[in-house]
Amino acid sequence: MNHLPLIIKREYLTKVKNKSFIVMTFLSPLIMIALIAVVAYLSQLNNDKKRTISVLDESGYLKDVFQNTDNTTYTSLMGMNLDDALNLVKEKEDYGLLHIAAVDSIGAFADNVKFYSEESPSTSIMLGLERTIEKRLRDRKLQDDGVTPEQIEAAKTSIDIIQESFDGEKSSKVDNVVKLIFGGIAGYLLFMFIIIYGNMIMRSIIEEKTSRIIEIIISSVKPIQLMMGKIIGTSLAGVTQFAIWVILGGVLMTVVSVILGIDMTQASAPQQELMDQAMQSEGFKGIMEDGFTAVSNLPLTNLVIAFIFFFIGGYLLYSSLYAAIGAAVDNETDTQQFMLPILMPLILAVYVGVFTVIDDPHGTVSTVFSFIPFTSPVVMLMRIPFGVPLWQQGISLLLLIGTFMFTVWFAAKIYRVGILMYGKKPTYKELFKWLKY
Repeated sequence: MNHLPLIIKREYLTKVKNKSFIVMTFLSPLIMIALIAVVAYLSQLNNDKKRTISVLDESGYLKDVFQNTDNTTYTSLMGMNLDDALNLVKEKEDYGLLHIAAVDSIGAFADNVKFYSEESPSTSIMLGLERTIEKRLRDRKLQDDGVTPEQIEAAKTSIDIIQESFDGEKSSKVDNVVKLIFGGIAGYLLFMFIIIYGNMIMRSIIEEKTSRIIEIIISSVKPIQLMMGKIIGTSLAGVTQFAIWVILGGVLMTVVSVILGIDMTQASAPQQELMDQAMQSEGFKGIMEDGFTAVSNLPLTNLVIAFIFFFIGGYLLYSSLYAAIGAAVDNETDTQQFMLPILMPLILAVYVGVFTVIDDPHGTVSTVFSFIPFTSPVVMLMRIPFGVPLWQQGISLLLLIGTFMFTVWFAAKIYRVGILMYGKKPTYKELFKWLKY
C-alpha cells in the first residue's frame, strides 16, 4: 500500500502546527522589517543632517565654484588667515573648513588643499569636494592654454556602444546587469532554501530516531516512502512559510512606510546626495530606459519554467542527502563530518556563478559547471538570463533528474539501515557497508 500521501500530510501538518515554526513564521518578518526600518530611519536622519562647510580660498582659482545643496551650505571666508578661520569654524561648530593655500600654478594644487574637521568627514562629502575642485582646475587649465569654455563643452563626447546580436536583437550594458540580478536572485534563493529546509529535514529525522518513534513508523512503511514523505512534506511547509514571509513582509513594509513616515528605500541609498546628482544627470534617463528594455528582453517564460524545474530538482537532490545524514547519526554534533561534502558543491556553485558567469556566461567553466548535477541548479539558473540553448537546459535537467534518482537510491540504502542504528558514531566506511545490505 502506498502510504506516501499520508506521510506527506503528516509531515506537513506536524511542521506547520509546531509552535516554534509558527512563531518564527510570523516573528522573522517582524524582526527583518524592524531592522530595515531602524537602518532606514538612521539613514534618513543622516541624509537630513544640515552641514555648513567654510571655504578659505587663498589661491583665487576656486571662487564661487561650490554651490549650496539642500543639506550642504558653503560659506566663503575671504581675507582671513588660516588660524582665524579655524577658530571661527570651531566657534560656529561648522562641519569643517576647506583650505586652499596660495599657489603659483595649477600644477601645485595637489599638496595645498586640506580639509579640517572635528571628526572624520563623510566619504561622499570628500568625493564631492574632490570632483568639484578637479573639474574647475581642469577647465581653468584648458582656458589658460587658450581653450574657451564653449570649446571645452563641445569637446566632450559621450560614447555608448550599441550592442546587437547577429539576429538583430539589440541590447545594452544594462542588460548584463539586469540578467545578473535575475540569475543571482534565483541562485541565491535555491542556495538558502537548501540550507534552511535541508537542515530542517535532517533535524526532524534525528529527533524521531532519538525518540524511537521511527521504530513504530517503519514497521508499516517502506523506508524510501518515509524518506520521500519527509522531504516533500517539509518542502511544502517551507514553501508555505516562504509565501507568508513574502506577503507579510510586503504588508509590514507598506504599513511602516505609511504610518511611521519612514522611507524604507533610505536603507539602500545612504549617500542620498550622490544619488540625487546621478538622477539629475543627462544619462540617467537613458539608463532607466535601457533598464526597462533589458527587463522586457529577458526570456521570462524560460526563466520561470527553468526556475521551477531546477529549483525542485536541486532541492530534492540535496534534501535526500540531508535525510541520509539524519538517519546515519544520533545527534546534530555527529553531522559535522558529513556536512562538508554536501556544502562544498553548493559553495563552489555560488562562486562559479558570481565570478565566472558574470565575466563569461558561455565560457567553458560556466558551461561545464552548468551540466554537473551538484552545481547545475545554481549555475544554470544564473546562465539562463544570458541566453542558453534549450538543448543545453534539457541535457542539464536530465542529468540532474538522473542524479537525483541515484541519490534517492543511495540515501534510501543508508536511511533503511541508519534509522535503526543507535549508540555508534558512523564513519564513511560504515556507510559504504550499509549500501551492501
